[in-house]
Amino acid sequence: MIQGITERFKSMFRSRSDMKDDAVAGVVLGIESIPDGLAQGLVAGVNPIFGLYGYMYGMVGAALFTSSVYMTVQATGAMSLVVADVPAVHAGDDADRALFTLAILTGVLMIVAGLLKLGFVLRYVSNAVMVGFMTAVGINIVLGQLENFTGYSSDASNRITRTIDTILSPLQIDYATLAIGVLTIVLIVVLERTRLGALGMVLAVAIGSLIVVIFDLEVEQLNDIAEIPRGLPFPAVPLLSAIPDLIIPAISLAFVGLVQGAGISASRPNPDGEYPDASQDFFGQGMGNLLSGLFRGMPVGGSASATALVSEAGMKTSLALFSAGVVMAITLIFFADAVSYIAMPALAALLIVVGYRTVKVDDVVAVWKTGKVQAVAMTVTLILTIIIPLQYAVLVGVALSMILYVVRSSNQVVVRQRIVTDRGQKEIDPPESVGRDEVILLQLYGSIFFASAAAFEELLPNVDDGTDNSVVILRLRRKDDFGGTFMDLLDRYAEELHQANSKLMLMSLEPRAMDQLVVNGTADIVGSENLYPVDEWITREIDTVLDDANAWVEEHRTDPEAGPVEPPADPAKTAGSGDDTDVGEPDDM
Repeated sequence: MIQGITERFKSMFRSRSDMKDDAVAGVVLGIESIPDGLAQGLVAGVNPIFGLYGYMYGMVGAALFTSSVYMTVQATGAMSLVVADVPAVHAGDDADRALFTLAILTGVLMIVAGLLKLGFVLRYVSNAVMVGFMTAVGINIVLGQLENFTGYSSDASNRITRTIDTILSPLQIDYATLAIGVLTIVLIVVLERTRLGALGMVLAVAIGSLIVVIFDLEVEQLNDIAEIPRGLPFPAVPLLSAIPDLIIPAISLAFVGLVQGAGISASRPNPDGEYPDASQDFFGQGMGNLLSGLFRGMPVGGSASATALVSEAGMKTSLALFSAGVVMAITLIFFADAVSYIAMPALAALLIVVGYRTVKVDDVVAVWKTGKVQAVAMTVTLILTIIIPLQYAVLVGVALSMILYVVRSSNQVVVRQRIVTDRGQKEIDPPESVGRDEVILLQLYGSIFFASAAAFEELLPNVDDGTDNSVVILRLRRKDDFGGTFMDLLDRYAEELHQANSKLMLMSLEPRAMDQLVVNGTADIVGSENLYPVDEWITREIDTVLDDANAWVEEHRTDPEAGPVEPPADPAKTAGSGDDTDVGEPDDM
C-alpha cells in the first residue's frame, strides 16, 4: 500500500502538461464545490460550513489512498440525508462534536471494510433496492428544500406533511424568496448549456444571491442561519460518549458511501485502462472521513457527480484534487465574507435541481418491467426511505437485498434426468414418480442451502405404491457445502426409498461434502457403499455408478420374466462422440 501511495504521489509531477491540466480541472472542481458543499450541509441540517469542510478535507484525505485515480470523495445527497435524520448531531451542547465523531466513526468502518477486502459483498446488493433508495433520496432532497425555496416554515412533523402544508398555504409563501429560487433554477438550466458547463450552476447561485444584495430584498441569506468563519478550522476532539448513539448511523453511512463509491470504481477505469479495486477504494474513503471529521467536516463518500465533473474538466492525476482543495482553502481564508451572502433560496434551487436529477426515471421503468418481485422491492424501499429515518431505511434496504438474493437462489433450482445411451448423453425432465426396477440418474443445478431445499424436494420423483426395487442417483458435482436442511432432506428421501425396497445413491461428492455427510450421520442412512467421490473423468464416473446401480437392481429383481435393465453406454463407444460431454456442466452452481 505504501508503495502505491508513493507511486501515486510521484505520478502527479511527472509531466508539466498533466500538471497544467490538473490545475485547470482543480480550479473548476474547487469553485463548483463551494456552493455544493454548503448545500450538502444544508441538506444535513447542520451548519453549512461543515459541508464545505467535509468537501475539502474529505477530498484531499482520500486522494492518495483510493485505488481509483479519478474518485472524488465529498458529501453526497444520500449521506447528507442520513445525517439529517440523526438526532445526536442536531441536539445538545456537543451536537457539532457528535457530527465530527460520526464522520470519524464512519471512516473507521470504511477502513475496516477495506482491510478485510469486503468489496465483493456489494455484488449482493439488489439493483431494485438501490434504484428505490436513490429515487427516494432525490425526492427527499427536493421536499427537504421547500422551506428555503418558498420562505414558508411549516410546523408539520415530516417532509411529506410539510410539503402538503406548504401546497395548502399559498398565502404564507414569501414570493420574493420564491422568485429568487425560480430564477436560479432557470439560470442553472440555461447556463449549463453554454460553454460554462458545470460552472453555470455556480454562476446561477451567484447571480441569484447578488440580486438579493443589490435590491436589499428581505430574503434569508447564509449569514442569517450560520456564521461563516474566516480561515481554516482547527482540529476537533471526538466526542467518545456519543459513540453508542452513532453506531447505527455510522454503519448506514458507511454502507451508502461504499455502494456509491463502488459504482464509480466499476464504471470508470484508471488512466492505465485497469479498473480500480473496490476494497482499496473503501480504505481511501475511510481516510477521507477521518480527515474530514478531524477538521470539523461531515461524513463523505465517493461522489459520482464530482468525479464526472473533474474528469470531464481534464483531470490527469490526483494533483487535480489537491488543486481543488487549495481553491477552497483560499476561498475560506480570503472570501469568507462574500460566501456568507449566498441567498438561501439560491442554494435550495441548486439542491432541487440535484434532487430532480437523482431520480432516474428510465431506471425506475426498467426495474418495474423486470418482474413483480423486483418492482415490489423497489417500491417498498422507496416508501420506507421517504417515511422513516434514512439510517434505518438503509439497513432495511440491505436486509431486503439479502432476502431477494435468497428468494432468487431458492427459485433457481433445477433437476434434470440424465439419460446415457450408446449415442451419448442427454437430459430430460425427471419422472413424476419412481417406478419398478428403474435406475434414475438426476442432475441438480443451482445452490443448495436451507431456502432452496424445499424447492429441490418438490422436484424429486415421488416415492409411492408403484415404487419397488429401484435406484435414484443424485449427481452433486461442485456442491461442497450441503448444510443441515439439505442433509435432512437426503435422510428423508433415502428412508422413503428404503421403505419401498429401493435405495438412494449419491455421486460426484466433493471431499468437504463427503465429510459433512459422515459427521451428520447421513452416510449411515444412505449407506457408505452408496457414496461416490468426485472423479475428474466424467464419463468413467457416471458409468461406474450406473453399473453398480443396474447390478443392484438385477440382483434384487423379483420378476424373473422381466428383461434385464439396459446397461449404460460403453465408454469405448462414446469416448469419441460429440455427445460424450457433461451436459450442462458449465451451469453447475
